[in-house]
Amino acid sequence: MKPKAVHHVSINVRDVPAAETFYVERLGLQRRTDRPDFGFAGAWLDAGGQQVHLIEGEPPAAVGQHFAIQVEDLDAAIAELRDAGVEVSDAFPVAMSRQAFLNDPSGNGIELHEVGG
Repeated sequence: MKPKAVHHVSINVRDVPAAETFYVERLGLQRRTDRPDFGFAGAWLDAGGQQVHLIEGEPPAAVGQHFAIQVEDLDAAIAELRDAGVEVSDAFPVAMSRQAFLNDPSGNGIELHEVGG
């Protein structure tokens, strides 16, 4: 097997409309309209060529799992989120890159990642 890319990640959220609003209005993901009716609430979002799928359900206990969204300017992203009332950690280095962390309304961990040179 030779993976080509990550196509999507699925995230359990307690309230799909609230989570969808957060991911679109705060994190800048784009709504997709091609999600079939699976018989349970959910939403599909575009994230720069990959997708985040929101699924109505109880999120698992937080034990370090998260996914990362790559950003061009981590400091600007942190400032924008904080201005909107979102709690986000300070940026810190990891190897040649920088990262910060926040949680969505259901407590799912999200990393903001700025690739270094």
